Amino acid sequence: MPAWTVRDISDQSGRTVVVTGANSGLGYHTVRELARRAARVVLACRNAERGAEAVRKIRAEMPWADVHCRLVDLADLTSVRSFAEDLDVERLDLLINNAGVMGVPRGSTRDGFETHIGINHLGTFALTCLLLPRLLATPGSRVVGVSSVAHGMAGVDPSRLSEPGRYNRWIAYGRSKTAGLLFTRELARRLSAAKATTIAVAAHPGYVATDLQAKAVGPDGPTLIDRMLVAGNRLVAGSPEKGALAVLYAACAPGLAPDTYVGPRLVGRGVSTSAWRAPWARDDQVGRRLWAESERLTGVRSPLSRTAGHR
Repeated sequence: MPAWTVRDISDQSGRTVVVTGANSGLGYHTVRELARRAARVVLACRNAERGAEAVRKIRAEMPWADVHCRLVDLADLTSVRSFAEDLDVERLDLLINNAGVMGVPRGSTRDGFETHIGINHLGTFALTCLLLPRLLATPGSRVVGVSSVAHGMAGVDPSRLSEPGRYNRWIAYGRSKTAGLLFTRELARRLSAAKATTIAVAAHPGYVATDLQAKAVGPDGPTLIDRMLVAGNRLVAGSPEKGALAVLYAACAPGLAPDTYVGPRLVGRGVSTSAWRAPWARDDQVGRRLWAESERLTGVRSPLSRTAGHR
């Protein structure tokens, strides 16, 4: 495909965007470019101080920027529901599910889920489903899930989401990213079956230096993998600005098909619309089971719940 840069992003005037995990890294640079093109952007952040600082930085660079911080903690389903209820927008053109954790020690969300699956998938699933009425009411809207090549480390068993068994933090991260890709795929299928104009796509940035790697330290200190990630950040990782390019393409490029997966084919740089996806991230039966189990665990029922016909 031809080279694509941020200069190819069209005018976003009149569009309303929500970006989770928007105060730093990929999320921040995604917000910055969308705001530069006149989108109204809501930064959905867990930390009020860091979110406010991100807004201040963007407005210092672009005084006209229509950017606002709203608090949401994807590790707390009560917070997710409150965010969706209090969001003061009638239309929603774009939801970018960027927030997540990577390689953290074993822990639980406020609702008792393993941290990776609870934040990276279940919290994101609940938020997306709660915002779907506004997305469906906005012609041409789009949902973008931010994934990782690390989904290739593990598949996901929907029957064991709340009881993952023996814990390995990198396998847990990979499992959560597989869940995210399966969610995007099943969401895209249901939207198509409902003849909605909303589409769901996914993107991964490649190997990018963000603060996720810095936070990925085990309870007994840095492991060999942790040290390799830190070294990789210094030597070969791309910048967050470059990593955001795949996310922005997935969010803004015209004509994308439902369930397109944008990004480098593996961990290289550049943008492709056929990024590598493991076979277990394309299993439609598992995707349908994952959707049903995610509804059961979160207590959030999607407007598309009845759109469950088979491919």
